[in-house]
Amino acid sequence: MQPDRLTWLGHATVLIELGGVRLLTDPVLRSRVAHLRRHAPPAPATGELDAVLVSHAHRDHLDVPSLRGLRPAPRELVVPPGVGRIVRGKTGAHVQELPAGGALDVGAARVLAVPAVHDTRRSPVSGASEAVGFVVEAAGRRVYFAGDTSVFDGMSDLGPLDVALLPIWGWGPSLGPGHMDPGEAVDALELLRPEVAVPIHWGTLLPIGLRRRHGHVLRAPLEAFVRGAGERCPDVRLAVLDPGGQVAL
Repeated sequence: MQPDRLTWLGHATVLIELGGVRLLTDPVLRSRVAHLRRHAPPAPATGELDAVLVSHAHRDHLDVPSLRGLRPAPRELVVPPGVGRIVRGKTGAHVQELPAGGALDVGAARVLAVPAVHDTRRSPVSGASEAVGFVVEAAGRRVYFAGDTSVFDGMSDLGPLDVALLPIWGWGPSLGPGHMDPGEAVDALELLRPEVAVPIHWGTLLPIGLRRRHGHVLRAPLEAFVRGAGERCPDVRLAVLDPGGQVAL
């Protein structure tokens, strides 16, 4: 059986390999998505996937061309309510809408949809949809993928957790509502108390035209998060990865 491990492919895209099950979160694998350019090495091929987990409809999390480019096509595409209409018929996967509080089995893994606090409109004229995070349970381990969310009180009820995949920034020099900055990500870490935290949603995408500032914008959120986590959550092990990096579980 393949080893249990996590591979961060950039932004919010993580390959979770747990208990022989291979899951991919929010795949954004292209060099450019709308006005966002990738400032990281190209994402490696993901290989065969049991399911793709999509947290919400924003284009930096739900990129239809990236989904279409997965080879072979995943067996299952798990999305929040209202998102199925965007992807149904556009991939070879079976589409399953899963609301917060819902669960389904993917092979030997149990996938739980959990709340997320985030504006989910794909465009100003889009219909309503929801946002969720996911907790994956398999092989006696529990991995939390937050997607995009603000800190919410119920975070403390998601444990115990072996790993938290925590967004620590956005994709530009400023944040919109429903995102955690480094300080808020440390607030979440205090509530979650995982054994290991992997910072995600940083260092990958920037709007075209920010080239002069890209070094600072891409790295500063990570540096602030690492400082804050070390001061306030010294018992949590940080696994800081570059895109393509792995952590064994």
